[in-house]
Amino acid sequence: MAAPSALGQSLDKPPPSPLLLPPLSTDLLQTHVKVEEDDDDVQFVSISRKDIDEDESFVKVRKSIKARKPRYDGSLVHLTRRFMDLVKTAPEGVLDLNEVSRRLGVRKRRVYDITNVLDGIHLIQKRSKNLIQWVGSDIKQITKRTPAQEKLRDELYDLTAMEEALDELMKDCAHQLFDLTDDKENARLAYVTYQDIRSIQTFQEQIIIGIKAPEETKMEVPPPKEDCIEVRIRSTKGPIEVYLCMPLDNPDTDTLKNTDNLSCENK
Repeated sequence: MAAPSALGQSLDKPPPSPLLLPPLSTDLLQTHVKVEEDDDDVQFVSISRKDIDEDESFVKVRKSIKARKPRYDGSLVHLTRRFMDLVKTAPEGVLDLNEVSRRLGVRKRRVYDITNVLDGIHLIQKRSKNLIQWVGSDIKQITKRTPAQEKLRDELYDLTAMEEALDELMKDCAHQLFDLTDDKENARLAYVTYQDIRSIQTFQEQIIIGIKAPEETKMEVPPPKEDCIEVRIRSTKGPIEVYLCMPLDNPDTDTLKNTDNLSCENK
């Protein structure tokens, strides 16, 4: 018998998909805008729905925020990559930190964040207060990707695109499923026939028990014994109907005798 493995399984409607989030109440909606003036000064502006409706100047604030450079441009990872590009083109790997700060468009403190890490792992050394030199392996060999790396990179991009496409398909299927089940016109068609069940290849050699029960019905399956499996069903909101789906051509009488350990409770 194809029995569920979880105890206390509910036979009511399936829970909403985790991919579908309920809409937020407009009364609780609050927008938090992070404005980056530069690398040192960061402001947080909290704007409520009421403020947006009553203050027309919010439109100007929103436009000014959109015009600012993306946060990625100021991230340490991106700055480090640009720093390494400068190292590759520097004569003998020597860089002036003042020039680096100017070319990267950031304050010198951000450049020190990069150089301190590289100095700590002995990839650069300080020649003077503002000069550093790359002393690690050949920088061109380190930063250059091999054909195998390029191939893996392309495969990663393809897999990422495929994953995003599958996520969209799953989300679309979940929407369609709930639209279908929530439609009252479809309720009278929510059934399967004996032929539908017996045609499933997985169920060919199994005992199939069909259960029709109201919402919030609880089903428990205790650990199976050597000679039988017990199923306990409990409902507090209406009757429970149980159907034994056996092959019509030659049912096994011994098997039928072993199917009496099904108990139902209606309270």
